[in-house]
Amino acid sequence: MAHPALHHYVLAILFLALSFKATSTSTHNRRGLKSLHFTLYQQEAINKTVYLIVKGVTGPDVSPSASPFGSLFVNQDLLTISPNSSSKVVGVAEGASITSSLDGLTNIVMEKITLELKHYKGSVSVLGTAHNIKVIDLPVVGGTGDFMFVQGYIKPSLVTFENPNIVYKIEFHLYWPSYVANHFSHSDRSSTVNGV
Repeated sequence: MAHPALHHYVLAILFLALSFKATSTSTHNRRGLKSLHFTLYQQEAINKTVYLIVKGVTGPDVSPSASPFGSLFVNQDLLTISPNSSSKVVGVAEGASITSSLDGLTNIVMEKITLELKHYKGSVSVLGTAHNIKVIDLPVVGGTGDFMFVQGYIKPSLVTFENPNIVYKIEFHLYWPSYVANHFSHSDRSSTVNGV
């Protein structure tokens, strides 16, 4: 008969091995989704890449960072790998926003973001509500190419505002449903893009 201490030792090693296996598989995603996370920088220039099409009605107590209620803006901005506008361009953000609050700080945003990354090409579509001052997640509602059926969100935040140039940091958090991830052309199930 085996020594009782040896039996406990073997059980402890077996339990540790099973725990390690469970921990290593959870790094993909809690729900088993393929995910992709990266950051790009949106280069915007007033009256060059973003235009005020319709000027809305100024509401009461509007702050300097606000737009008049009902204002319609359209944009076609380059996406770069760093805040420097001369850095490598890897995409284009095309869209429109409408100022939807009387204080002029909230906007309804519709955006098509076309990307040409190292291993991913296609576009993601964004539809949501943004705030001029607060950082708010904007939902990704679909995509094309390698981003077909993608879900997730982007998190835009202001980096610099030196009139007429504005730079936004855009954090991408993208997820593919498991029924699509199994047919995805890239072998990795979860990754962070470095050097896009």
